[in-house]
Amino acid sequence: MTSDLAPSDHILPVYTGLDFRVVNGANMGDALSFAAELDLDDVYELQPQARQLRLSLSLAGGAPFKIARGSEVGRPGAQIHLDCCLTLMSGTGRTTEMIVLVEVDDAENMVEVFAMPLAQMRPKTGYALVGIDTENVLQRFAQVACVSFSRGTHITMATGEQRPVETLVCGDMVLTRDDGVRPIRWVGHSTVRAVGDFAPIRISAGALHNENDLLVSPDHRLFIYQRSDALGAGRAEVLVRARHLVNGDTVRRESGGFIDYVQLLFDRHQIIYAEGIAAETLLVDPRTSAALPADLKEALSRQIAGQNAPSHLQFEVGQALLNHPNAADILKRASTR
Repeated sequence: MTSDLAPSDHILPVYTGLDFRVVNGANMGDALSFAAELDLDDVYELQPQARQLRLSLSLAGGAPFKIARGSEVGRPGAQIHLDCCLTLMSGTGRTTEMIVLVEVDDAENMVEVFAMPLAQMRPKTGYALVGIDTENVLQRFAQVACVSFSRGTHITMATGEQRPVETLVCGDMVLTRDDGVRPIRWVGHSTVRAVGDFAPIRISAGALHNENDLLVSPDHRLFIYQRSDALGAGRAEVLVRARHLVNGDTVRRESGGFIDYVQLLFDRHQIIYAEGIAAETLLVDPRTSAALPADLKEALSRQIAGQNAPSHLQFEVGQALLNHPNAADILKRASTR
C-alpha cells in the first residue's frame, strides 16, 4: 500500500522473473534469471497472465538498495541488487532494454528476480536476448531516475528571459525560488522511449496557471503554494509528482516515439520556473549520482552542500492525498483563493 511509503522511496514498475520464459534457445522453458545464468540468442516471451507490480526501494544508504515497507512485492528490508541491463530484439528488429533486479537473503542467496522493461512489452511476442550489460546498469538506472525537462521547455533566467532548456550551458544564471539567482553546475541530455510508466507528463497551458504546455518526466516534482489547504496536507507549500496529477484531460501521459530530455543540476537542490510553473531541479541521491560524470561526482562529494538532505523534500505529498479525479484543478483553485 502506497500509504506506507516514505516520500523519498522510489517506486519501480516491474514484472517477476517468472513472467518471462524462454520459448526458444539454450534455456528452453526457464524463467528470466540473473546475468550469469543467461545465454545470448535465447528468445523470451512475456506470459499472458503477467501483471505489472510496484517494487518500492528505500534510498537510505545507497546501493545495494533495500525494499521499502509498503512495497507490493519483495520482503521489506531485503537487499536488491541491480544485476544487469539486457537488450532484447523483437522479430521486427525493434530493441527494448530491461533492467534486471535481484532480491537476496541475508546470506546473499537469490530470493527473487524482477524485470523492469524500459519500453512496452507484449505477451506472446518473441524477444531475442542480444545484449547483457553488467558494467553500466547503475548508470542506465540513474538516467531513468533523473527528473528531466523536455526539449523546448522555457526556463526563467536571471534577467527574466525565457530560454529553451536545451540551449542552457554550465554557468548560465537561473532564477531560483529560494536562493535568488544561481549558476547551473551541470547539464545532462538523454533520449528515451516515451512509453508506459516512462512516458512524459504533459501539463496543458492554464492547468496550473502556466502560459504554455509543460512536458516533464513522470516523477518530476512541482512546487505549489496553496492559499487554502485544499489537499489536507497540513501546510500551504507542497511538492507533487507530475504523474499523480494525470486526469486524462488537462494533465495526461504523452505516449509514443522518443523524447529528448534535459537535466539541470545546481550546487544544491533548487526550485526553478519552467513555463511559469515552479519545478524541481536534479536531486543527487543514490539513484541519480551514477548519471553524473566521474569528476563531477568527486567534486560533489567535497564541495556541494545540501544535496543529501534538501529541505524541499519535506513538502512532498503522497499519492493518497492526490487521489482525486482532478487534483490539478483543486491545486489550481487553491493557489488563488
